[in-house]
Amino acid sequence: MLMMVVFRFGWAKPVPVNMYRFKDPKRGMAVTALAGPVSNILISLVFLFLYGALYLPLQSSSFGMYLLEMLQITAYLSLSFAVFNFLPIPPLDGSKVLFSVVSDETYMKLMRYERYGSIALLLLVSTGILGRPLSSAVHFLYAHMIPVAQWSLKGVYSLFYQ
Repeated sequence: MLMMVVFRFGWAKPVPVNMYRFKDPKRGMAVTALAGPVSNILISLVFLFLYGALYLPLQSSSFGMYLLEMLQITAYLSLSFAVFNFLPIPPLDGSKVLFSVVSDETYMKLMRYERYGSIALLLLVSTGILGRPLSSAVHFLYAHMIPVAQWSLKGVYSLFYQ
């Protein structure tokens, strides 16, 4: 929490995965790495759906508007985590997906530099270099996910308000 407040960046403890337990280690690692960002995207979609479904009954009170805002913020942040995690910089999941599609020779070369990824990532975030591209990507994707909320709003309206 202190890192988030002071440096506007924080991280979670990585979960160790033994890639040699998979039948196809590179493919298994890619699928495992995709689980986090895909989960974040699904969470974002669920919260946008809830936002649309609850908009009409909650919009008339200040507490209801607060709840709607929390649903919207959660959806946006979850999508932001997914986009950030898709960056192909170790230790982020995007690097594991990228490493799974390169040749074994290239993979071994990249693995030698994996330990420096955290330093590079910290420098990129602390200097603000990633800010605008990531923000643009999140805004673009979020705008294309808004129809989920609109669809659920129309569904609730047609069920209960016509």
